[in-house]
Amino acid sequence: MPGAGSSPLAPGLYIVGTPIGNLEDVTLRALRILRSATHILAEDTRHTRLLLQRYDIPTPLISCHKFNERARIEEILRRLRSGEALALVTDAGMPGISDPGARAAEAVRAAGLPVTVIPGPTAITAAIALCGATEGRGFLFDGFLPHKTAARRRRLGELADFPAPVVFYESTHRILKLFTEVEEELGPDRRLFVARELTKKFEETRHGTPAELRDHYTRHSSKGEFVVILLP
Repeated sequence: MPGAGSSPLAPGLYIVGTPIGNLEDVTLRALRILRSATHILAEDTRHTRLLLQRYDIPTPLISCHKFNERARIEEILRRLRSGEALALVTDAGMPGISDPGARAAEAVRAAGLPVTVIPGPTAITAAIALCGATEGRGFLFDGFLPHKTAARRRRLGELADFPAPVVFYESTHRILKLFTEVEEELGPDRRLFVARELTKKFEETRHGTPAELRDHYTRHSSKGEFVVILLP
């Protein structure tokens, strides 16, 4: 049943953007949908429960992550056909953007059932706004680089001459490796913008060459979520 005191939602799948760090960065519409949904499909129920507790939302949770999303599809379709309204969230940001959710949305749409988006924060647009380097141009979001070294270097080479900023996500475990790869593949003078832990307590942004950034993060904390922008 929908949360106490909530208004019924029309049946369908609701793709809901959630905060990328600061729990205040959630829209009123997102809170209403989460409160009114029959169930919330969550990448990590423990993580999403923190948001729900913050805003006193009692809606029950169903686990739906990259390892079980495909298996959940039949259940999702069954629930929607029975008249339920399901909200889909990931741990942070917009589902389907380097996060689970795309398969579910595609399957629901292919079944002829309604899919609605409730826009919210993304680390991509937050970093682009902070960087200030688009100057009216577009940008390319390339997600996570491949894990294997040869594939990573090949992809960097393919993007070397892209005429607009290129945005990557990178993990704390590979950030120093990335600076070395950019330096060796694209040259020591190539400029980068780095945003770490956006909207969180230890948010940090830096511009610099690969060597300058590698030196900084060798001497200072490199923990957390990184967005890296390769400047043209």
